[in-house]
Amino acid sequence: MNHTSPLLSLQRVHKSFKAGRQIVRVLQDISLDVAQGEIVCLVGESGCGKTTTGKIIAGLIAPSQGKVFFEGQDVSKLRGEAFRAYRRAVQIVHQDPYASLNPTQTLYRMLSFPLFRHRLVRNRDQARERVLELLQLVDLTPPEDFIDKFPHQLSGGQRQRVSIARALTVNPRLIVADEPVSMVDVSIRVSLLNTLSELQRRLNLTFVFITHDLAVARYFAWEGRIAVMYLGRIVEIGSAPDVTAQPQHPYTRALIASLPEPDPELTRHKQRISLRSEDIPSLLRIPSGCAFHPRCPWHVPNLCDVVLPELAPTEGRSLAACHVTAKTATQTQHA
Repeated sequence: MNHTSPLLSLQRVHKSFKAGRQIVRVLQDISLDVAQGEIVCLVGESGCGKTTTGKIIAGLIAPSQGKVFFEGQDVSKLRGEAFRAYRRAVQIVHQDPYASLNPTQTLYRMLSFPLFRHRLVRNRDQARERVLELLQLVDLTPPEDFIDKFPHQLSGGQRQRVSIARALTVNPRLIVADEPVSMVDVSIRVSLLNTLSELQRRLNLTFVFITHDLAVARYFAWEGRIAVMYLGRIVEIGSAPDVTAQPQHPYTRALIASLPEPDPELTRHKQRISLRSEDIPSLLRIPSGCAFHPRCPWHVPNLCDVVLPELAPTEGRSLAACHVTAKTATQTQHA
């Protein structure tokens, strides 16, 4: 992968919405580069801005400030066919397979529509052949048994596979997967993740994978990166092994500590982290300085609550926005 010329680049992206007379700052100063063929997971609690980031990447909403570049082109300046090409190249898989599929259409109708719309096939025979290929790709086999079914005839996992197949119809370069396994049975989550991994390898797809579950992120992005978000900012980013084995930001440490372990012995000896507060601050009243400071057990008065930390190198190999870890890293370097 060539990280010097990323496929996607977010540069100091902000996004605000109006709530009556108030301004809700959903994203603040998000910068992120994603290389071709890379997997990047956005992880965090509900309301941290993960889905908004994904919608901006997919071109569904525009940032309030900042720039989005795709293949080196400023997305805000794309017009006509250039913008349509970008929208085809970046597809999104939504969280809810029950709401994202039209219940009145067969799988053939749903999957053939974009093929005809974008002139990727010339006739019904070609369309049917391509739809069968897509169903095969997402492990709905034998595809002949599924092609003429309606969504209500499928399980939740099968519906999500159809959503993935629909995203593949226009031969995308990048897929934004927004909580794609959170609404399916736990027993089939790994199967779906394995399908996505196989598609990523076979088609050299790039994934921005959104999840609240750090265990899912660790599994899917083991050879990629994890970006941990909190109240609209990225607070830690690094390779999946580094972030999950040596978390540097206190929020990431709290997330890791909350993960269940299959081994009872590991559970008994696992480090417990007691937060100062269990309450997540409102986006209408984001705390000054580090937004995590009201909950952080390592809070330093008159520093964490006053000065906004920037992403910086740590003792580990990830970047973290934390005054405490930055100070520790500096002391280690000068020791």
